[in-house]
Amino acid sequence: MEMTWNYLPLISLMLVSGVIGGLLAGLLGVGGGIVVVPVLDFTLGVLGVDPEVRMHIAVATSLATIIPTSISSARAHHARGSVDLALFRLWGPVMFIGATFGAVLASYVNSAILALLFGSVALLVAAKMLFLRDNFLLARQVPAQTAGLGIPLGIGAVSSMMGIGSGTLSVPVLTLLNQPVHTAVGTSALFGLVISIPATLAYILSGWPHESLLPGNLGYVNMPGFLIIAPLTTWIAPYGAKIAHRLTRATLSRTFGAFLLLVGVRMLYQALS
Repeated sequence: MEMTWNYLPLISLMLVSGVIGGLLAGLLGVGGGIVVVPVLDFTLGVLGVDPEVRMHIAVATSLATIIPTSISSARAHHARGSVDLALFRLWGPVMFIGATFGAVLASYVNSAILALLFGSVALLVAAKMLFLRDNFLLARQVPAQTAGLGIPLGIGAVSSMMGIGSGTLSVPVLTLLNQPVHTAVGTSALFGLVISIPATLAYILSGWPHESLLPGNLGYVNMPGFLIIAPLTTWIAPYGAKIAHRLTRATLSRTFGAFLLLVGVRMLYQALS
């Protein structure tokens, strides 16, 4: 009876994170991880999980939920003609490599560093989306030469370390490269798939021998959290995509930036306190 009382609010938090994560996945192309990671980190803290592995579990579980969410969100955006398949073929394989590297690297750093990375990147992206003019560009088009492939490599690596589906980074980067925000959001949803699959496998393997994990964990991936959150985000994501196509470029950018600002401040506070 006591366990039911303790676990009910935790399950409720996971349900809420699944709904909000699914809406944001479709709305912003972010895979939902930007919501799921901080919520899971808080939930695992309430459960008394070792702080040394808490952020790793949150990141890994978030990436696992992004696999079905990305499929659902990308299909919804593709149906509306906002997925750039040519860009996906150019950047997708490089992101896959970066995501694998980032997940392996993350297994060797502690949770505070992951939280610091999460918060810092979120604030940088928020600043771009909120304060840079819409006509501010780094280039008139996405660079096609080999040197330009460092961009998706970095996006893949950092995204897998943060537990996000690339949209947090690739949406602002693509808009700086003169891509329409709706196309950036739709293509980023598909990028989430090539990041989440290799990164999830890497977190499963690297976390397998750890002694501080909860029952029900598969490596660093918490299966109860995955089974609660993944179906909700997958179901809700198409509704977020539908909302996204009713918003203007400026409204979509500011919504994205405001949300990242709140999340970034919260994660930095946690990392430094």
